[in-house]
Amino acid sequence: METRKKTKRRPSRRILPGFGLTMGITVTYLTLLVLIPLSAVFIRSSGMGWDAFWTAITGRQVVASYKVTFGISFLAAATNAVFGFLVAWVLTRYRFPGRRILDALVDLPFALPTAVAGIALTALYARNGWLGQFFYSLGIETAYSQVGIYIALTFIGLPFVVRTLQPVMEDLDAEVEEAAASLGAGRAKVFTQIIVPALLPAMLTGFALAFARAIGEYGSVIFISGNIPLRTEITPLVIVKFLENYQYPQATAVAAVMLTASFALLFVINLLQRWAEKNS
Repeated sequence: METRKKTKRRPSRRILPGFGLTMGITVTYLTLLVLIPLSAVFIRSSGMGWDAFWTAITGRQVVASYKVTFGISFLAAATNAVFGFLVAWVLTRYRFPGRRILDALVDLPFALPTAVAGIALTALYARNGWLGQFFYSLGIETAYSQVGIYIALTFIGLPFVVRTLQPVMEDLDAEVEEAAASLGAGRAKVFTQIIVPALLPAMLTGFALAFARAIGEYGSVIFISGNIPLRTEITPLVIVKFLENYQYPQATAVAAVMLTASFALLFVINLLQRWAEKNS
């Protein structure tokens, strides 16, 4: 008779406790930190009644702030999609002196307090600033205008595009480009038919992240925008003004609109990330 040796399975060692405990801690933490505060906004605004809610979110000043916030955020994100692609391409494909310093500078808007960024940009682009004096001499108002908001939102959104594109560019197989070139494909054809399709999902994700970040920006914008009602007033500032005047229902109503827009953008970002995973 053959004796079969029974092999005992060793229990897998986990550094953290079991699934039940860690899942419970995760859910509790997210509920206290995220779900309860965000749900409070919707609960508070729902108690207004539909007529009062609609009046609060469609006031002339509020609608003007929507146009400024979403319109300029879209333009800034689109600009970052183009120039963020170029920055990521240079950092990924070329080696040159000072490359690490340039790579670190990309993360500066992440580390810099938004208020400091706003003050610095205002000083640079004011009428007598180092850069602003040249724009004003051409008749372009930078500080205390919508152009200033565009500059601030472009500044804070650039890292999202660059850091989203960099890992995808690093994973691109250079041999595919070389094979296409050896078969007679020109640079334009290689770029449009090989590089762009591979990078498009990541670029769209970076654009959506930059756009989502821009619509919620406050600190860097209020200094350079001038906060002129109906012209350069952003929606977060309108919410703050409602709070300062003790108009809490109106503030939560506008905040609910911004939260809904943020949730919609997060949904789009998740769809884009899944698309990128399928195409990778």
